[in-house]
Amino acid sequence: MPKRKNNKRSSTQSNFAKLSIFQPNKYKFKKSCPLSIKGAPVVDYKNIRLLKKYMSENGKILPSRITNVSQKKQRELSLSIKRARNLALL
Repeated sequence: MPKRKNNKRSSTQSNFAKLSIFQPNKYKFKKSCPLSIKGAPVVDYKNIRLLKKYMSENGKILPSRITNVSQKKQRELSLSIKRARNLALL
C-alpha cells in the first residue's frame, strides 16, 4: 500500500482567522443619545410632540437602534408613551 502524504493543515491558520467578519472592527464610533445631551427636552407623558417623534405611524414605539436613544432614556420614553396612551393623549 502506498503511503499518504501528510497535509500541513495544522501549522497554517484556520479559515476563521482569515475572514474579516471574525476580526474586530477598528472603526466603531459611539452614537450620542439625543435625549441625554445638554439642553435636551425632558421626557414626560405630557410632552406629546416629543413622544410622537419616537413612535411609528401605526403607533408603535420605535426601537433604540433606530432612534439612537440610550437604554435609560428608552425605558423612560416607553413608560411615558404608555402613560400617554392610557390617558388618551396619543
